[in-house]
Amino acid sequence: MSASPIRRRFVVVALAAAMAGCALNPPPTTSELQKEALPHTTMPAAWKAGGVPVPVVDRWLASFDDPALSALVDEALAYNADLQVAAARVEQAAGYVKVANASLLPSVGVFAMGGGKSGGSGGLDGIWLNASLELDVWGRIRYAQAAAEEQSAAVAADYAYARQSLAATVAKGWFLAIEAGLQRGIAQDVLRSSESLLRVAQERLRVGNGNEQAVAEARANVGTYRDTLRQIELAREQALRALELLLGRYPAAEINIAERLSPMPPPMPVGTPSQLLERRPDVVAAERRVAAAFDRVGEARAAQLPRISLTAGGSSVSSDLIVLKDSSNPIWSFGGNLIAPLYQGGALRAQVEIRSAEQKQAVAEYARTGQRAFGEVENALAAESALRDREAILEATLRDSARSLELVRIQYRVGSVDLRAVEQSQLALYSARISLLRVQTERRAQRVNLYLALGGGFDLPAMAPVAAQ
Repeated sequence: MSASPIRRRFVVVALAAAMAGCALNPPPTTSELQKEALPHTTMPAAWKAGGVPVPVVDRWLASFDDPALSALVDEALAYNADLQVAAARVEQAAGYVKVANASLLPSVGVFAMGGGKSGGSGGLDGIWLNASLELDVWGRIRYAQAAAEEQSAAVAADYAYARQSLAATVAKGWFLAIEAGLQRGIAQDVLRSSESLLRVAQERLRVGNGNEQAVAEARANVGTYRDTLRQIELAREQALRALELLLGRYPAAEINIAERLSPMPPPMPVGTPSQLLERRPDVVAAERRVAAAFDRVGEARAAQLPRISLTAGGSSVSSDLIVLKDSSNPIWSFGGNLIAPLYQGGALRAQVEIRSAEQKQAVAEYARTGQRAFGEVENALAAESALRDREAILEATLRDSARSLELVRIQYRVGSVDLRAVEQSQLALYSARISLLRVQTERRAQRVNLYLALGGGFDLPAMAPVAAQ
């Protein structure tokens, strides 16, 4: 029989056997997984902490209307080392998928040999070609392939969440750096005010209306505020360095920062709790890992069954030294083999138990991720509501503190109150300014936390890194 008919027969038999293989059991659907993983979690129709229950809008970064912040996020996406690690994991997972796919295809090998004798040519010359294909009758290879694909999807979702988390971290670092700069300005104002009070105390002492104790107290207050200013300057430098590290820069504390916080974005749509589990990348990644674990259980069970393979080969051998048996040359062969695991000390059964335990762990991880997601959204919504109320309260407090300091300074100049009353009013004003600034910064940070908790994208969707050209 010629080589071509044999090859055609080999392919036809292989395809027929593969098609006759058992179908794979699909992993649990999203609804089935939620029922199994979260049996004690009743999702309400809307968030308990409030919010507009309409679908979440992506591209939240643009809502701050801050081109400098957007540019920093782009820089971090390009140069952040942690994100590059996540991107490499995506490429690695894609490679494992290719390896799994290759197991479904025939493997072909060739072996060649040549020989000779002293003083001339001759010897034994030949070439052997062989091909084999495992018939995935029980689905072992296909389960492995499906597990690799699900794992790759999980890693891609991890990468998407890493991008979102990095954008959120850069935004919050940007707000903190701006706050540190504004705190320095407040501390400088208070220091100048304290120095002015010291001069007033010294002048009153000179003209006979003051005393040494008031001067000493004023001088001590100046030293205290100088120390406070130095601490704030150090905190500002550390905030700048932390932001530079996120961007992949050298931490030199030299990055240019805006002089004021960006306006607070308008209220945002928050969707519903049921939508959250389908849009947050980290929850999607956990779901894909459950599917991968399910497929690995199927792979382990199929590994307990016999393996059937088809083989085909051909050879051509010649020699000037050895008289070969007269037969057709080349020679083609076709056959098959079966390997059945009879006894391996319970290793295969234990492997099924291990994979089943891994599946239970993946389901529990999904539940933990989902519950954490619910908590993060509710906490962010509650924090935003509380911070909005606190900002209004502190704005009124700041106005009252400023008016109080203005009046008490007048009273001090005319001698109706002592320096201690002025210092108390000044400290109250300083505390109110710092508290208001902290709340304003925290409001923006919590808005970023809410965007991240809801799974909102900061730019166009990017579930996988762009392959290098």
